[in-house]
Amino acid sequence: MKDPVDPTQSTSPEFSRGAFVGISVAAGAAAATGAAMAETLGRTHPPLVAPDDPGIVARSISLKRPDTTIDAYAAWPVHAHAATPTLVVVMHIWGVDTSIRDVVRRYAKAGFVAIAPNLYSRFKAPSGDGVSDIAVFRPYYQQLDRQQYDGDIRAAAEWAKERSPKAKTGVTGFCMGGHIVLQQAIDNGKVFATAAPFYGAVDGIEPDFVDVPICGSYGERDTSIPAAGVRAFQAALHVPNDIRIYPTAGHAFFDDQRASYVAVAAHDAWTRTLAFLTKYVGAPTP
Repeated sequence: MKDPVDPTQSTSPEFSRGAFVGISVAAGAAAATGAAMAETLGRTHPPLVAPDDPGIVARSISLKRPDTTIDAYAAWPVHAHAATPTLVVVMHIWGVDTSIRDVVRRYAKAGFVAIAPNLYSRFKAPSGDGVSDIAVFRPYYQQLDRQQYDGDIRAAAEWAKERSPKAKTGVTGFCMGGHIVLQQAIDNGKVFATAAPFYGAVDGIEPDFVDVPICGSYGERDTSIPAAGVRAFQAALHVPNDIRIYPTAGHAFFDDQRASYVAVAAHDAWTRTLAFLTKYVGAPTP
């Protein structure tokens, strides 16, 4: 794959995060599962949904592939049943780190069976917990093969399907994972009922080949993904879609563990995505 987007260098200098701290705190306080306090926004903080939350089950699991076994992180509601909707979460550049694991648990808390396959499993990549330098992960990112990770993601969807055989499955992801999600809407369009990319680059994605509904969340101040290109992509889609570009946000605005976080945009994107998933994948399990 080509060089990844560096989230730490992909927000317009016109964007002053401090100007939005006040409203970010207000929105964050209202966010599902309780957002971080002002002093921890965009920094390492306790999870929004703890691994031992009594409403969910969270596990590290393994997925068998033809060439190896890959790691994955999964969570589901304690009352999950055969029709509980399922979701594959595609990791960002830092792998299945603390942020992605928390997102998986948040989806479980919201009523979904969620799983994030570790696409770096074959390469023995280090943990991304607390890391903000993408140079650490560039060698692993560059080894990713589209046919291979298509299969890994499909295997994750099949695992979820075994837990919820009567359910539909969606796919969501962040940054590089957002771009991969758009690819899945083409490559694995028969596997997924909908796709929800967060700031996934639209370059190289042919709208005519996208066959599933798309819920996209982007930042106007993202210098790596021009808003004009996102709007052109949306205009060319032939499937139902809800694509929003947030004027106060840059790249990686949903990552509450890093400085790119913008709580107002993140909270709205979370709410929209849950509603979209409910419409196209099914009602979450209470």
